[in-house]
Amino acid sequence: MAINSAILAVTRTVAWIALAIMVAVILLQVVFRYVFNNALPWPEEAARFCMLWMTGMAAPSALRWGGFVAIDMLENALPRVAAQILSLFLLTLSGLVLIMAIQYGWNHTFGFGGNFNAAALKLPFDWVGGESVKVKLRYMYGAFLFGIVMMLVINIELWLRTLVTLIKPDTVWPLTGEMVAGAD
Repeated sequence: MAINSAILAVTRTVAWIALAIMVAVILLQVVFRYVFNNALPWPEEAARFCMLWMTGMAAPSALRWGGFVAIDMLENALPRVAAQILSLFLLTLSGLVLIMAIQYGWNHTFGFGGNFNAAALKLPFDWVGGESVKVKLRYMYGAFLFGIVMMLVINIELWLRTLVTLIKPDTVWPLTGEMVAGAD
């Protein structure tokens, strides 16, 4: 739990940085397109890159805090034990989906699709005497793969918390100031 909290604190920081860079790049593109009448070729792809990283880094925290859209009328209407059994079932089901997503994400990131270059996104090493290097798509896909792996880790944590709370309802969790979904 403490390790997850530390990792999620870092990933939230990366998500905020990616969001800030994404906004800056979009504003740069707007200025160049409408003020200088000269659209740059790379900002759209750079903004998409940052958006993928922001999403991949923020999703595990959203899962842990219960930040995803949820229809919880049935869970709220059930008695505590039945609601926790339903939560365990749903967490198990979502864990299985995440395991499948990891397999697809791994194949996509490190397989054929990850070998392609981004269309316009380059690292400009020519200003130091080198050549510009196109960014591989695997660095975009890798953000989602990491996010899905972390979501599985958080899913397991929530499953274990819910199980322990089901068995021992008076369990007090040291949250270190964080909300945690499930395990009510």
